[in-house]
Amino acid sequence: MIRNHMYVLAVPDLERSAAFYCEALGFTVHEMGDPGWRMFERDGCRIMAGASPDATPAAQLGDHSWFAYLVVDDADAWHARAGAAGAHIFKAPQDEPWGMREFGLRTVDGHRIMLGQELDGA
Repeated sequence: MIRNHMYVLAVPDLERSAAFYCEALGFTVHEMGDPGWRMFERDGCRIMAGASPDATPAAQLGDHSWFAYLVVDDADAWHARAGAAGAHIFKAPQDEPWGMREFGLRTVDGHRIMLGQELDGA
């Protein structure tokens, strides 16, 4: 049984990343007791971000830059918030044959996230 889930990301600039997750996605940012780490949290989703200024940027990892698919309550509202905050939307919201209305964004660090809402009847 998986009792919980969290993501761990290497980011080049913790403050820049924290601002993105807060403004574009509505996460709360928490200190973790180590100046090289932050926790981004919203609705039970937790992302631990570690400062890694010398790591290969996620944007250069190609398909390995994917890290999450978040199932949300209102994909269009999430899309509007992310877009208003200047997030790079690489896939506009659309209904998919697998029963999800989804869109894709790239974080300020180059990680890719899909956000999807279950369609009625799916």
